[in-house]
Amino acid sequence: GNVNYAGLKKDHAALNEYITVLSNCVPEASWSRNEKLAYWINAYNAFTVELILDNYPLESIKDIKSGIPFVNTVWDIKFIDIEGANYDLNNIEHGIIRKRFQEPRIHFAVNCASVSCPSLRNEAYTADQLEEQLSDQARKFLSFPLKNQLDPSNPKLSKLFDWYKGDFTEKMSLVEFINQYAPTKLNSDADIDHLDYNWGINEQGKIPEG
Repeated sequence: GNVNYAGLKKDHAALNEYITVLSNCVPEASWSRNEKLAYWINAYNAFTVELILDNYPLESIKDIKSGIPFVNTVWDIKFIDIEGANYDLNNIEHGIIRKRFQEPRIHFAVNCASVSCPSLRNEAYTADQLEEQLSDQARKFLSFPLKNQLDPSNPKLSKLFDWYKGDFTEKMSLVEFINQYAPTKLNSDADIDHLDYNWGINEQGKIPEG
């Protein structure tokens, strides 16, 4: 769910160790699709948490600025080192995960450290559980009214379904996609609106879990 950043800031040896493992182990061609996808989701989430800790305390991930000219947002800061190659969060999410895997449920798995993001899972993604984990993330995200309000005729959905609509509708309509995981089914002609996105930090104790 939400993250105890203060606790991690005081003692995050285990996270540092995990970051080191990720940095020294880029996926190889022989890895399965699920092994590669799980790796990149885990990398995105772990490095995001590390970025927050490096700048903690703060109110929003958007408050993080870089002194590097021409860096537009926090997601363009190249702070990630994986086997000597430098990445930013946009590289991983858009250049690798979305581009290579074409799996819309990743939007419920990668976490941008914000209130309106899907919850950060309290376990790593693994190849053998990935299908179940991604579907579980979709169900949880759609079930939490702070992030999606599922009225059958007039739902108010997360802005994720607006920003990345093309990812969700590549094989079916948006309503059809949502109805696979939603506790309340939407009408086929539902008039969809979108909730404002809350970029406040997803800190434990400050907002409801979900």
